[in-house]
Amino acid sequence: MFQASELRNNTTFVYQDEPWKVLEYKHTHMGRGSADVRVKIRNLLTGVVRSQVFAPTERFDEADIQKQPRQYLYREGDNLVFMHPTTFEQETIAAGIIGELAAKFLKEGEEVSVFYWGEKAIDIDMPPKATLTVAEADPGVKGNSATNIYKSAKLENGVVVKVPLFVRVGDKVKVDTRTGEYAERVN
Repeated sequence: MFQASELRNNTTFVYQDEPWKVLEYKHTHMGRGSADVRVKIRNLLTGVVRSQVFAPTERFDEADIQKQPRQYLYREGDNLVFMHPTTFEQETIAAGIIGELAAKFLKEGEEVSVFYWGEKAIDIDMPPKATLTVAEADPGVKGNSATNIYKSAKLENGVVVKVPLFVRVGDKVKVDTRTGEYAERVN
């Protein structure tokens, strides 16, 4: 058990019988008033994000989150199918736990870490950037390089992103898996 004053970013704890993760943490103390702990937390079962205020002495149990390696196999409707690397046991996990956008950046055969609370999968540790090949892109117009101008490009996974004019079909680009935005071109 630990107190609310010991919470920090990325700490997982049990609140109202469910696992929560701290996204933002701020300890405040008003002049003559009492101190409080203001946090932005995400429910690891439902994905709901909310702001909460705790007394610094409020006590919580640490959430027993297990991290296990898995290999992504394929997508089946709204579910993602993973395989345990040593037992070869397959497991179906709802794509909603990481979000539809992030699920599109998983590549077949990719190794990821799946987080479990008890027997239930609650999160997947995605790499922050994915390297993908540009499948379709509009040609850049010559002379339009004076400013930052972006064009649409369709990647190998079907996601459309805005890329700089110099990116062509066949180029490899890094894309932020959290926002779906272009990050850089890879040589």
